[in-house]
Amino acid sequence: MSIKIIVENKKARFDYTIEETLEAGLSLMGSEVKSIREGAVNLKDSYIAFINGEAFLQNAHISVYKASSYNNHEPERLRKLLIHKIELEKFERAVHEKGYSCVSLKMYFKEGRIKLEIALAKGKKHGDKRE
Repeated sequence: MSIKIIVENKKARFDYTIEETLEAGLSLMGSEVKSIREGAVNLKDSYIAFINGEAFLQNAHISVYKASSYNNHEPERLRKLLIHKIELEKFERAVHEKGYSCVSLKMYFKEGRIKLEIALAKGKKHGDKRE
């Protein structure tokens, strides 16, 4: 079980109190995978949006792969998350009913596949951040 961390969202742990985490797969294009292997990823302002019963990663910047020609990807396109339906419904319910936010914490390789750790989080107040 080898895990190689590609990028971490340190700002998320500073701005939010993490309640629960979940590992999710990502539906990616080939040029995106190659850019991720180079480490050209930024998760700083990314979050998870729930659209029509599916989860999508928004505002995650994966840079354009230089060696790819005409079939390159958009840097900030919606990327579908691969999550079990029960877990998806649980997170979606918490976001809509209880006022939680769903943010991405880190992206990593696990057994050759790219995984994303997402979390249910509550926003911190200014005084909470000092601690």
